[in-house]
Amino acid sequence: MENIKHSNVEVKGLKLHVAEIGSGEKTVIFLHGFPEIWYTWRHQLIAVADAGYRAIAYDFRGYGLSEHPKEPEKASLMDLVHEVKDLLDSLEISKAFIIGKDFGAIIAYLVAVVYPEKVASVITLGVPFINPGASPVKNDVLPKGFYITRWQEPGRAEADFGRFDVKSIIRNIYILFSKSEVPVAGDDQEIMDLFNPSTPLPPWFSEEDLNVYASLYEKSGFRFALQVPYRSPTVESDLIDPKVNVPALLVMGEEDYFFKFPGMEEYIRSGAVKHFVPDLETIYIPEGRHFLGEQFPEKVNKLIIEFLEKQSI
Repeated sequence: MENIKHSNVEVKGLKLHVAEIGSGEKTVIFLHGFPEIWYTWRHQLIAVADAGYRAIAYDFRGYGLSEHPKEPEKASLMDLVHEVKDLLDSLEISKAFIIGKDFGAIIAYLVAVVYPEKVASVITLGVPFINPGASPVKNDVLPKGFYITRWQEPGRAEADFGRFDVKSIIRNIYILFSKSEVPVAGDDQEIMDLFNPSTPLPPWFSEEDLNVYASLYEKSGFRFALQVPYRSPTVESDLIDPKVNVPALLVMGEEDYFFKFPGMEEYIRSGAVKHFVPDLETIYIPEGRHFLGEQFPEKVNKLIIEFLEKQSI
């Protein structure tokens, strides 16, 4: 970890916090989700660098040590799609392998659609390609206490989170989202009420890890994170029947609560996702849950490196 270099890179007027290790000619860029940050990829950064690649993870705008845009409430996922391309340009990287998880996976695929010249291949953990039009995630049939529905409501998550310090919020979310059930609150509950204080951290997530996450979110807060991805449409674009025309790998944990969203397992297992990503390989980890890269770092690192070694750039 001490060999990871940190810098601030200016991208379209915003300073983004970038963590980097390795000096290989081929670059791998990692995209985090929520409540994650660059540190989510700590295991993968080192493994990929040791395998001979230049490995880069960064905090999206409004997250961690990166600057907020002036009007966060007007932001959308597409802003982050463009941001990946602009960051690569700022770093003078002509083409890269892109790895994403959680909503970072959605962004990874969309970068490949919108900027195909910048992407050699895509790897995602836990989330497949999501059609910007008719999403396979059928939110309308999920309970009204579903966490995404709750967090989409302006002010509700702020009031819920406001009862706790930042470290407790991260602890609660990490524990809740490490389970195999979809987080759903009752009519008289908020999402933070689902947390049982006696539940320990997952064995693969230490107090030291929690402190790092907390320190970064204490810097950024949750203002931008609640806007993107939760309160902005998946994509505001005119993409029609988008295609990811590069090799792709999807690693799914079969115990991941996201896999249990209505329609999600069928969308992946039936091969319907290949309509959008024709050259897609899917690997399932039976005991895997939502934070695969942290839960099973050695297994995930091996899958990533084996896939990368088969690709050209």
